[in-house]
Amino acid sequence: MSRIFSKYQGGGVHISGSRPVQGLETGDPSQKRFSGVVPPAAPLIFLALLCIAGAILWLDHNETLTILLLHPREVTADETPPPEEPSDICKNQRTPPAGSAALPRGIVQDKSNFEFEPLGRNPEMKELPPAKSLLAIPVGIKQKTVVDKLVSKFPAANFTLMLFHYDGVVEGWSDLPWSRRAVHVAAADQTKWWFGKRFLHPDLVAEYDYVFLWDEDIEVDDFDPLRYLDIVRKEGLEISQPALDRRSKIHQQLTARARRGGAVHRRFYKTVGGGRCYGNSTGPPCTGWVEMMVPVFSRAAWRCAWRMIQNDLVFAWGLDFKLGYCAQGDRTMNVGIVDSEYVLHRGIPTLGDAGDGKPATAAAGRSAVRQRSSTEMQIFNRRWSEAVAEDECWTDPYPEPPTATTKD
Repeated sequence: MSRIFSKYQGGGVHISGSRPVQGLETGDPSQKRFSGVVPPAAPLIFLALLCIAGAILWLDHNETLTILLLHPREVTADETPPPEEPSDICKNQRTPPAGSAALPRGIVQDKSNFEFEPLGRNPEMKELPPAKSLLAIPVGIKQKTVVDKLVSKFPAANFTLMLFHYDGVVEGWSDLPWSRRAVHVAAADQTKWWFGKRFLHPDLVAEYDYVFLWDEDIEVDDFDPLRYLDIVRKEGLEISQPALDRRSKIHQQLTARARRGGAVHRRFYKTVGGGRCYGNSTGPPCTGWVEMMVPVFSRAAWRCAWRMIQNDLVFAWGLDFKLGYCAQGDRTMNVGIVDSEYVLHRGIPTLGDAGDGKPATAAAGRSAVRQRSSTEMQIFNRRWSEAVAEDECWTDPYPEPPTATTKD
């Protein structure tokens, strides 16, 4: 500013560093009159204009800085930051099901069921199915009438049905009204435990609350499955069976319907003769035991029991004495016999009967079946003992107590 304004005299303006404007000397009388008309505020106006111009330049500079701040310089490929380490949630997530490690977790479905899917229905419009249980029965065409009465007692809305055809005959059941909703599996001369081991994997039945794995020669005139399950839930029974009508073929007195009445009993008392059972007895067949003809398993109990079934021991003799290990807790409380809903066991031999009308051949077949059953029990007990001896980390939750001699 010192170069611009140097002096203000007699109403004239001198610009320092510039050649004087001709005709504007103060000694020229003709110019005095002109200089007299220059308003005294002119220098202030000039100063104002210069200040405004400077402000514009400053604003322009500031705006440039602002733009630079809003648009930082892009990072080049060479300056890409290193990838972050996997978070702890990925390191600590559960092991994926076998064979699915290459898949995103959300697409994995490691469980299934036996529910039918209509071919033309939009799967996204499907309603959630009601809670169900599974009824699985080995059947032969000779027992068609008995099986029809049995199955008809189980409402379709509450039970999925699976038939194991041990005689290979499937077509002969198609005239029954419930046949089309059943899952039919045929394999000649196989037992229900063979079928159960191969077709009732825990992941296949994981959506069912309970698994009924029943023989076919059962009469259900005094049995209601829905009332039965209500009692099982109320009593907290993980493994159970309906009591046997005393007209039944009874192998162990624990399974017979109690004479005193009541909904459930869990133990049996026998104070004379062999195989005594007292109030302080803690194991089968005095308590914590069901027979293998009409067992009912909770989902968790079946997951355990399925793993105990041996592939090659198809009659499962001996397994019943170990089922209490799958009771999900105290077997003396979580295993029981339901008295108020009872069945009649007819005890009809079927396996080993060739059905060829030759009694001698059929009898010989049943004899071989019984011999193998006894042998299987010996093998199973030996395998159990060997497994216990080999597993150093296993602790028996039901150690053998001292021999009981008195009743509580």
